[in-house]
Amino acid sequence: MSDPTVATALKATRLGREFRGRSALRDCDLVLPAGRVTALVGPNGAGKSTLLQLAAGLQRPTTGHISVFGHTPGSREARERTAFLAQEKPLHPRFTVEDTLRLGRELNRRWDQAAAERLVRAGGIALTSRVGSLSGGNRTRVALALTLGKRARLLLLDEPLADLDPVARHDVTALLMAEAADRGVTIVMSSHVLSELEDVCDHVLLLKDGAVRLAGDAQELCAAHTRLTGRADPIETDGLPREFDRDAVVHAVTAGRQITALVRGPVRGSGPGGEERWISETPSLEDLLLAHLRAPGAPRTDRTEAAA
Repeated sequence: MSDPTVATALKATRLGREFRGRSALRDCDLVLPAGRVTALVGPNGAGKSTLLQLAAGLQRPTTGHISVFGHTPGSREARERTAFLAQEKPLHPRFTVEDTLRLGRELNRRWDQAAAERLVRAGGIALTSRVGSLSGGNRTRVALALTLGKRARLLLLDEPLADLDPVARHDVTALLMAEAADRGVTIVMSSHVLSELEDVCDHVLLLKDGAVRLAGDAQELCAAHTRLTGRADPIETDGLPREFDRDAVVHAVTAGRQITALVRGPVRGSGPGGEERWISETPSLEDLLLAHLRAPGAPRTDRTEAAA
């Protein structure tokens, strides 16, 4: 359930998209608050890129509805508020970097040339360089400069850090966080590197099999789960003690005599089976996401469930 006091940047109702009879997205309901950094995660083929392209107005829904700040993606109002960076980072290879930024300036009314050039120069990229001669990481920098220079209110970034080296990843991430903090920009960023999301994203959207499986404030979702570690029960086939509520289990894994389980809801004390057997703790965001990604057919968990 969305907070009525917080503006909505992206909203979808029963959103679906089919390609040749195959569903890339189906019955997706989601509300992403404005001014937040949302981690869009999921396995390959989950529908992440499709969702971003629908939000950018590059595709049309097969069913349902999606809106950007209350406007239909692709409309003039939505285009002015949205900047999209595709996973392929499409740029004209024969253009120089200066040509590319000039194109951005001519196509966007609120263009910030200084901000775009700062990002390019920070990577040591000459404005006279041709895009086709740049490394993958430097092409990513130019594409990000083109995206940030637009000064949009919503940034849709599909694997934006994939081609960057560790130092560049750190620098670009810091820049994105500054955009969110200083200008209140909403960022939706897909990534397969879950460990990078812990200190970056404050909101989570997990897609699996074309459906929303997890959505909500990152801290609230972590607090609404418990990570249990203890000795596996040799009698039970799943390693969990008999008195354990199986319906609360998101995912459990056994390694030797030890079992680790992520469960929905708090666990009072040290967990089932006695103090000497179980250690309970709040999961990290990476632990939470991995468990839900590994869980087959896991039901949706969102802020409504987290507050229950």
